[in-house]
Amino acid sequence: MKEEIENAYAVLKRGGTILYPTDTVWGIGCDATNPEAVDKVYNLKKRSDTKSMICLVSDFKMLNEYVENVPEVAYDILKYAKKPTTIIYDDPIRVAENIIAEDNSLAIRVTKDEFCKKLLQKFRRPLVSTSANISGEQTPKSFTEIDPLILEGVDYIVNLQRDKKSGKPSSIIKLKNDGSVKVIRQ
Repeated sequence: MKEEIENAYAVLKRGGTILYPTDTVWGIGCDATNPEAVDKVYNLKKRSDTKSMICLVSDFKMLNEYVENVPEVAYDILKYAKKPTTIIYDDPIRVAENIIAEDNSLAIRVTKDEFCKKLLQKFRRPLVSTSANISGEQTPKSFTEIDPLILEGVDYIVNLQRDKKSGKPSSIIKLKNDGSVKVIRQ
């Protein structure tokens, strides 16, 4: 795993894209603070840049570095969640403008996956984590189902867990600064 972290880190540091296993599905990732890298992901997925993407962070400390005001209820939701849970926060900061939704929000998941956590701790910036598919296509259930255009289009493929089935996409909850909570995907 250490070698894969080093390889992925080197690619991310130079603004490249990676294909990697996450705590949910295989993801396409890049430095979420680098607008050129984020554009590469949008182009690879053939996705409109008006549709925002999820980011991963390693822990609550990193979460607080990239969201201006994390509502207190977020910590409880994440602490008691039984499955990977992504929360959409208002007022993200220090991330690429092109990853922020039109309503000035950003979806972020605190990962529990060991590889992702270690990579994020080394990289010390959030990672884009969007499903490894062309926009509008099915999310691959395993590495073997990933479209060849994605495999050829990323700068590095993490060589871990290729035989593992993907999990389900995360739950998504939108928390507004005004205290309102909306479940987007269970």
